[in-house]
Amino acid sequence: MQFSLWLALAGAGVLVSFTPGAGAINTMSNSLTSGFRRSIWGILGQQAALVIHVMIVALGVGVLVASSPVAFNVIRYAGAAYLVYLGIRQFLAKPQPDQETAEALRNEPAWSMFRRGLWVNLLNPKAIVFFLAFMPQFIRPEQPLLSQYVVLTATVVAIDILVMWFFFATAAKSFQRFTHNARGQQILNRIFGVLFVAVGILLALIH
Repeated sequence: MQFSLWLALAGAGVLVSFTPGAGAINTMSNSLTSGFRRSIWGILGQQAALVIHVMIVALGVGVLVASSPVAFNVIRYAGAAYLVYLGIRQFLAKPQPDQETAEALRNEPAWSMFRRGLWVNLLNPKAIVFFLAFMPQFIRPEQPLLSQYVVLTATVVAIDILVMWFFFATAAKSFQRFTHNARGQQILNRIFGVLFVAVGILLALIH
């Protein structure tokens, strides 16, 4: 990939990563609940989903999903339902002011955080449609395809990790003062719960 083309790819990747969405909300929620460092597990799960989306598009399956209203809608509504479920669960979560319970929440298994991040991004068929429109701009069919897809994927994933961890997860630190009492925890749970539900509804309604 030519350096000038890669710079365009990197710029587009930054813009995409800074666009708020379910992944950003999930990252901030994890950072508040489990801490800045451990929020990386949810971020890595989200990146695994991005890699799968790129593979789907690269293998041509994305064309099938994008052109099949039934397949697209099944995945879209499943993703929307999952986000709404996460939102309702977050909204109804009870405050945990005691130190022992708070410590248990901070020690959520890494695999659980990874899996949730994976499903948050994986159940978003719009990502497949986006990559269908996005990737051809940076792929030259007359050049070896595998190396181009590797560079594209590595660039998008690296940028998203940096933005998610050092922007969205860091931004969540400003809310941490609310986690020290039951009232603050309840407010945050409801804020993030509403955000998850809102994103899920938008995913289901916006075409």
